[in-house]
Order: sequence, then structure tokens, then C-alpha cells
Amino acid sequence: MQRFDFALALCIACLALPCAFAAGAEPVAQIQGDMDKALRGEIARSIGDAKTAPQSRVEARRRARDAAANATALLRSEGYYESAVVPDVSDADPPRATVTVTPGPRFLLAAPGIEWIAAAPSPGAAAAADKALALKPGAPGRAADILTAEARAVVVLANLGYADAAAEPREVVVDHADRSVRPTFRINSGGVVRLGELRLEHKGKTKAAWVRALAPWKSGDVYKPDKLAKLERRFTDTGVFESASATLAPKDEAVGDLRPVDVNLVERPRRTLELGAAYSTTAGAGFDSSATMGGSSFGAYSTIEGSGVDAKWTHYNLLGLADTTTLTARLYDIQQVLDLELDLPDWMRPDQTLKVGADALNERTPAYDDAGGGIRAAVERHWTKTTFATLGLYLDYVSLSESTAVNPEETPVGEKLKLLIPTGLVAFALDRSNDILDPTRGWRFQIRAEPTWVMGDRQITYLKTQAQVSGYLPVTANDGTVLAGRLELGSILGGAIPAVPADRRFYSGGGGSVRGFAYQAVGPRLSNNLPEGGLSLAEASFEVRRRINDKWGVVAFVDAGSVGLGQAPDFHTGSVGAGVGVRYNLGFGPLRLDLATPLNPRQGDSPIEVYISIGQSF
Repeated sequence: MQRFDFALALCIACLALPCAFAAGAEPVAQIQGDMDKALRGEIARSIGDAKTAPQSRVEARRRARDAAANATALLRSEGYYESAVVPDVSDADPPRATVTVTPGPRFLLAAPGIEWIAAAPSPGAAAAADKALALKPGAPGRAADILTAEARAVVVLANLGYADAAAEPREVVVDHADRSVRPTFRINSGGVVRLGELRLEHKGKTKAAWVRALAPWKSGDVYKPDKLAKLERRFTDTGVFESASATLAPKDEAVGDLRPVDVNLVERPRRTLELGAAYSTTAGAGFDSSATMGGSSFGAYSTIEGSGVDAKWTHYNLLGLADTTTLTARLYDIQQVLDLELDLPDWMRPDQTLKVGADALNERTPAYDDAGGGIRAAVERHWTKTTFATLGLYLDYVSLSESTAVNPEETPVGEKLKLLIPTGLVAFALDRSNDILDPTRGWRFQIRAEPTWVMGDRQITYLKTQAQVSGYLPVTANDGTVLAGRLELGSILGGAIPAVPADRRFYSGGGGSVRGFAYQAVGPRLSNNLPEGGLSLAEASFEVRRRINDKWGVVAFVDAGSVGLGQAPDFHTGSVGAGVGVRYNLGFGPLRLDLATPLNPRQGDSPIEVYISIGQSF
């Protein structure tokens, strides 16, 4: 019988891990002897490489001795305790170091067990720790397997409430008589820990009462590491903190049988300013100095395209509740917006955000002109960071000019309306893609319904619904080539044309829908070729995305869309555009340049449309 310091053998083997291959590198020593290919490769990696050949027999002999020591450590860590490794020097000129390896029989595991230091855990916890070892008698006696088994047992205990569980020096008996490796793990369970109060270590404005309300446990609950991890995640998900940690207080700071939890928060810079720009041949470039307010992140206004710039100023933690206050200005040729929003995370309960805002806007689109403003409020309930439901209400007042027909002189005839429009919102979003701006795998789904009451110069009630799904499939290694697809459907139920205000109808065409067509150019048109909008929407896109190198990529795409005057989407008529694009990786996402052409153009459609923005098209 022989006692062997198992950890020492593993450490020596780890120190012998190979360095990266350099130009002209050669093995420190040549390996000789009979062994399987996998073991020979492990020994070669443990011996490593040298940049140059030995310059003398003395240097070659030293390399051989070092290689033999590393090979012996590796063999022992793999369970070969009766191996023989003989260093030597060849007669070649220049001389070469060699090691002749005879692995011998591999020792096998026998009867692993746990010896509890101090008080043993409950029978159930002890059985769970023993099961977590997962070491089968007769398996190779590898050091790495034994150490990993020990770590698994400690982790299982921690997950069962034994926060102070720790491994004492283990005993590993190497028996040459029956060629076995018998590990005995010595573990101190430390007893069950119960969680107490939260103690905030923070010099910022964050209020301690808000922090304590986020704890996913009640005083006296059994410790579980995932509870502390969940608390940390709630802090970081707010976007207000650069770092957040929740750690169990030391034993000597326990209050009775309860252990406090220390929370340390580091706030991010209080204010940020973001600038953006986009260009599209959808409309002329330029700025409108008479910008008024509008636009809602969850409001009634559709995404506007065109060319222009935008700026977003954000103030974090103004109220000490991890809140975010955002002022957004958007100066585009089609739309000008000024928007103020306050987000209160973990409002009333964890993982629930209250969003309140006010906005005003001025729009000049081919289909309509309007100006106005509104207020809004919504509650967003998160199950995960990218899976959430939204329940909201917003109230808009708009002055709307819309065209409903064309007179014999070919002059648009329409109405100027002043409308008060309360709108509800029920929405659900699920994102299982791997990146917000540049997804290469996974899928996304979102659906929303907006019950709308139009009052003022026109009165109508209807329900606007939309659903969209997109998917991303890599077809080559390292996500070099990705197939991407998108399908969107929409319908306005209970409405009619022209009763539904023009700014609330469906439109299609442009960089975010059907490329190759101008903004609002897909769908019904008046006799003077102005877009009319519709009660239904159907859009589909397909892209092949190919990454050329770390910075550049190319895309080929086909988009199709249809806007119908009926409530059911029309799949028989529509517009199809196709094109190619270039992507440049900015680090956080791609810069997108797309060129597209309509495959079935109508009167007034341009042969080429150009779009520049940040992020993939979907």
C-alpha cells in the first residue's frame, strides 16, 4: 500500500500544458514506446515544444530530464502509476532529447466515499452529495475526474442550503496490489444557512427600501445560490448599475440563525448622450426646424423612415429607484419627434416595469400630414429579459390632413380633422435569438392588439392587430452564412376605409418592410398615385447573410408585401422587391447599406432605392 499526494501530481501535469506553436517549433523531446494515439498526444502536449533545437548534449540531456518529469506527472494524473519513463539523448547531430515511455497498466477507481468532518448533513443531503460524485468503480483513476467529483458534491450541498460547505484535504490511496485508486473525500457541510436582511453597501442615490423589496426570498428561507444570482440579475437588468453583487455575510456576523446578505452596487455614469442618423431614398434628405413632438415607443404611431438624425439624452437613477429618464429628439424629413419617457423598473413587484411618457410630433408623409401630441402609460411584465407582456393606454390628440379622392382637375380632395384618440395596448414579445442587432440563430415572435376609440371630427371604434415572427438559421460553420426569414400579418377589425384615420392605417414599403419601394408605396393608391393605406397587411422577407471576414459581410434579399382594403390580408396581390447589401461590423452591431429594386414596379416607382442604417433589417 502506498499513499500518494494526488493533487500534487495533477498540479505538475497542469504546469506542463503546451504553449502555442511558434514558427519553427519542435518537440522538447521525442516520444518513443508503445502506447495508443490519444495517450501519446496527451504526453506530447504535456512535454511541450521548444523554439530551437538543443545546442549541446548537456542541453539535450536537461530537456530530456524535464520532459520525463512532465510525462511522469501526466501519466500518474491519468492513472498510470506503474509507468516507466526513461530520458535519453540521441546520437544525432545536433543531439535530440528523447523519452522512452512504458505506460504500464492503468489503475482503476475503487469504492469512492465521503468522510464528513464535524456534523454530517441531513441524510437526504448526504445521499445527494454521494450521488453527485458520479464516480463508477472500475473507471480509470484520473485525477481530473476525482477533483471534478469533489467539486460537484460541494456544489450540490450549497444548492441544498449548506452555504459554508467546503472540501478538506482529500485522501487518495493508490494500491499497487490490486492496481486501484481509492479516493476518500473529506467534506465539512457547515450546516444549513438561512437568509436574513439585506444590507446595502452603496454611496449613490439608490434607496435601500427599493433594494430590499427586490429580494427573492423571505427572512428565514434556506440559502440557495440561485436566489442571490437572481437578485444580482434584477439589479443589472435595470441598466442603471455597472456592477451588482449579492454575497452572504461571514459566519461571525450572523444574527441568531440568520445570515445577512450584503449588496454592493456600482452605478453607471448618471447621464449619457446618443446620436444616430439614417439615410433612405424613400424621401428627400434634410431637416425640419419647425419640429414638434410625437412618437411613442409603444404608441400608435408607426415606424417612420426617411433621412435625418436623432439624439437621445438619458438620465439614470434620478429618483433613486433605478429609474431611467429619456429625452429623444428625431429630426427626419418625414417626421419630427420630441419624446420624454420615465421607466420605473420593478414597479410594485419584481420584474415589472412602469413606463410613462409624453410626446409630440409633426409628420409630412405621402399619404397624410398630421401634427399633435399625447401621453401614455404602460406596465411591462418580464418573465425573462427578452420575454415580456405589455398592458398600456395612451391618449393622442392630432390635427390630421388626409386625401380621400382626386377631383377632375387631379387635385387631391380630403379632410382636415381634429381627433382625440384613446388607444389601449396588449402586447407580447418573445426573443430567442442570440443578438439584438445581428442575430445569427434563434427566432423572435411578437404580437399586439390595440383597441382604438376615435373621437372628435370623426367617430369610429376598431381593433388593430399585428403579429410578426422571424427566424435565423446558420448553415455554415461559425455562423458564416445565415438564412433569415420574416413574416408579418396585420388586420384592422371593425373599421372601414376611409373611416379609419389615415395615420392609423397599414402601410408598407421602405427599408423596414419591402425594400425596393418607397415609404408607403406598397398597397392601394388614389388616382393621382398617392398611397391610400389599408385595413390589412401581409409582409415577408428572406435574406442570405454571408460574413466575409470580421468586419465585412454581404446580403442578398427578397421582400414582398401587400396592403388590402379588406380586413383579411391579401396574399394574391402585392409588391416584390429584391436587392443586395453590404454590412460593416461596428463592434456592437452592423452598419447596413442596402440597394433594392422593385420586381413589379408601378407608375412612379423608382428603379433603385438605397437604405443606410444600423442593425440588420430584421
